[in-house]
Amino acid sequence: MPEVRLTSNKMIKVEDLQFQYPNSDVKTLKGLSFSIERGEVFGFLGPSGAGKSTAQKVLYKILQGYTGRIEIEGKDLKDWGKDYFSKIGVGFELPNHYLKLTGRENLALFGSFYPNSAIKDIRELFEMVELQDAMDKPVEAYSKGMKMRLNFIRAIQHNPDILFFDEPTSGLDPVNAQKIRNHILDLKANGKTIFVTTHSMHTADELCDRVSFIVDGELRATDSPQTLKDQYGKEEVRVELKSGEIKEFALPSIGENQAFIDFLKSGEVSHIHTLEASLDEVFIQITGQTLHV
Repeated sequence: MPEVRLTSNKMIKVEDLQFQYPNSDVKTLKGLSFSIERGEVFGFLGPSGAGKSTAQKVLYKILQGYTGRIEIEGKDLKDWGKDYFSKIGVGFELPNHYLKLTGRENLALFGSFYPNSAIKDIRELFEMVELQDAMDKPVEAYSKGMKMRLNFIRAIQHNPDILFFDEPTSGLDPVNAQKIRNHILDLKANGKTIFVTTHSMHTADELCDRVSFIVDGELRATDSPQTLKDQYGKEEVRVELKSGEIKEFALPSIGENQAFIDFLKSGEVSHIHTLEASLDEVFIQITGQTLHV
């Protein structure tokens, strides 16, 4: 009889995931439990060495020997065969291309691994990341940023349902980093399920529907970026006059706050901004650590 799986909106479900490298005395992953909804951008936010990449490697079956349970579309990860690799796309943190081959040859080679997938037009992919002029140049002549962009289109060329991106904007200048973030949001709009790891607050804040803070192989908090910022920030606004005078006022009913109105009238305003916490600040409050380590 054909296998029957219950339909669920959870594309990925992880329960008590633990992993220890063979030559290590301590576990890298210490009982992670989380789920990722179909069509969601989910992020692991944490410093280097926290276990972000290791968790992804387990999920895309590079690392074996874990304990706990992982389900992909309701099916145990261990029961998925080679068809799993047509279902997923992986953007590695460190680009690993064949340097003597051209960009076009690299994409054609990796595209051949997916004979049952509808491979996207190579030229369109290169144009997407503005590498069309480098298509026929050997990858050894590419900059790191160019290799990262090639890495990105290689991950999506077979139209996978699930995408894993490890530090997707690493090594990119601000303009190209923003373009990659926009492409990831386009993928989400097309129904893709996306798991991002990053230590960049800006990347997580812009891309992720939900984030988990991970430190030393443990998850410390999981929620939407906005909910976390609201929870740990202040419902206040700070007003700075050009004279240098600064005052803070409660945000609720601020339009009826006479002290606020009087202060605005007392001099020329230089800045007004809310005291919403950044994800960096929230991360420090929850974990006692910084992201940039």
